[in-house]
Amino acid sequence: MPSARADLSLFASALAARLPGQWTSDYQQHPTYPDQFTTIERLWDTGHVEYIVSQYVLGHEAVLHGPDGQHLYVNDRPLQPGQFIVAPLSPDAEPHHFVGVDEPNGIAVPNDPVRAAARIARRLLPRYEVARHAVRRSVTDRPEPPHRKAPPQVDRTVTLTWYEDGALGTPYKDVPEEAREALYVHGFQYVPHQAAFLLPASYGEAGRAVRIQAVALRLAAHGIGVNLRHATPTATLPPRPPAVARPAAVLPAAPAARAR
Repeated sequence: MPSARADLSLFASALAARLPGQWTSDYQQHPTYPDQFTTIERLWDTGHVEYIVSQYVLGHEAVLHGPDGQHLYVNDRPLQPGQFIVAPLSPDAEPHHFVGVDEPNGIAVPNDPVRAAARIARRLLPRYEVARHAVRRSVTDRPEPPHRKAPPQVDRTVTLTWYEDGALGTPYKDVPEEAREALYVHGFQYVPHQAAFLLPASYGEAGRAVRIQAVALRLAAHGIGVNLRHATPTATLPPRPPAVARPAAVLPAAPAARAR
């Protein structure tokens, strides 16, 4: 016969009494599904325990509080009445302190408190302590988030423009002399009648993207910035007036065609 479901509150209290060190148990019921979110948001697990608490309405929980700020989440294992799930709760730290730290993850334990405590002490608590130590070290070594710094200001820039006809380039007069070679090397061509460096469309989107990146990296090494922008009209035309009856305007005569 399958094992009967053990009482979670009684099991958690018995389990706390058998774990190494001083542990206490805190049992809570959850009248509504969202009530369980407060605790499970701190679950330090990316395996089957996280799946269970995200897929099932559990209705209650137990949290064990141990030495040195250790906390273990305990709950029923759905579809397995002879087992419980146990998972560590993460310490109070900033998100960047957990980067690079392996999740200690939870385990399933039998509904026998003696056997469950032995399995937790052997398999779960050592991983939990290693992860907690890594987070504490991160808190000391990296107290502030590693925010990206703004780029240094540059005095010279090259602005590459996507024109309305699909051309990509920049006016020749706007290119610093030191930047011209970089454009030539990476496929830009000087078009005299347009007085501009243009990157041929024959390279395709991917090919042009690679060349733009290469130009930007090369010029950055020389303290020259690169901007990429779309061409926009220099002035906005006023809206066309509504069609209303008004005196016809007298238009100038068209010029006579020139003799060929």
